Amino acid sequence: MTTLFTADTHFGHGSLRALLHRPFPDAAAMDEGLIAAWNGAVGPEDEIWHLGDFAVGHRDPAGILRRLNGRKHLIWGNNDPPEIRALPGWASVQPYAELTVEGQDLVLCHYPFRSWSGSSRGTLNLHGHSHGRLKPLPRQHDVGVDAQGYRPVRLSDLRRPARRAA
Repeated sequence: MTTLFTADTHFGHGSLRALLHRPFPDAAAMDEGLIAAWNGAVGPEDEIWHLGDFAVGHRDPAGILRRLNGRKHLIWGNNDPPEIRALPGWASVQPYAELTVEGQDLVLCHYPFRSWSGSSRGTLNLHGHSHGRLKPLPRQHDVGVDAQGYRPVRLSDLRRPARRAA
């Protein structure tokens, strides 16, 4: 089992697709591209943490969630109303989490922090929300799709140079 991270998929959010110049012709193509990238990275037995803004204005977010591989956890963001949080298929739903993956302590939240629990002891802050447009602090990573090539990432991927998508 592998643990992966993502954020800011914004399934169904056509205006965000245009605003951020995502490389898809329309919202439906964006959704299909993000689903294919997710399932290409995440196996059925993998653990995946979605750090907020799952779907915005999508007519069938439950259908999208069912199509995605892995045991899915939601750290909710500003665009995750109660209906998204209540979807069947989330293994857990919370606004914040602290966990250890591959011996690395992590603080997970949709929002980037200026300071976080354990930051002076090497704990990493994984977040979304900024869509790759915020200069990170040391030990801080934007795991959102716009900053990570439109796909979920492993912790080891974050230790490599960033792959901002065109």
